[in-house]
Amino acid sequence: MNRPPVASELNLCLCHSCGLACDMTDEPHECTRCGAPLHRRKTNSLARTWAYMFTALAFYFPANLLPVMNTKMVGNGADSTIMSGVIEFWQHGAWDIALIIFIASIAVPGIKFVALTLLLVTVQRDSQWASKQRSTLYRFVELIGYWSMLDVIVVALVASLVKFQALADIEPRPGILFFGLVVVFTMLSAMSFDPRLIWDKEERDNPNEEVKDEVASH
Repeated sequence: MNRPPVASELNLCLCHSCGLACDMTDEPHECTRCGAPLHRRKTNSLARTWAYMFTALAFYFPANLLPVMNTKMVGNGADSTIMSGVIEFWQHGAWDIALIIFIASIAVPGIKFVALTLLLVTVQRDSQWASKQRSTLYRFVELIGYWSMLDVIVVALVASLVKFQALADIEPRPGILFFGLVVVFTMLSAMSFDPRLIWDKEERDNPNEEVKDEVASH
């Protein structure tokens, strides 16, 4: 059974900015709706993804080892790292905030590092193993990436609550900067990966068979 035509055979390209299917016949190759430049594939996808991921990994360790804030109560100040903040919230009964901080700051970046490494290694090895599941994994990585900002929001809320107390004050520490960089570079890493690479080997080996398009929208 012959497979239906794919976008490249119809000379169509999906705009990475607005999602419009654009005709690549005419020059210049720009989206007719938003004016963004069109690319059939993400440029240097694997190299950029590796670079962004290693940069995020380099910032991940100081983000968790260095203090993220200093809280002063009646003149006495104490620095808090992400993990010590989780423990402190848990001990004071705020287990929900502790859980949010742990998931957003420690678990989510760790999951993204493992998932992106798996995707990159399997693509570079031309693996056809679990293509559909790997495509789903990529969409999951993109989805959870935005939840990393929860920790920044929680820190801002805690700072606001402390500021309401006349005898208390809170100041940021270098760890919060490194954590912000981890969030940015892990998001850039996920955005740089081209999920269509997952299906290239299968399409080359089965050019006349129907291949389900499980590729993410960008």
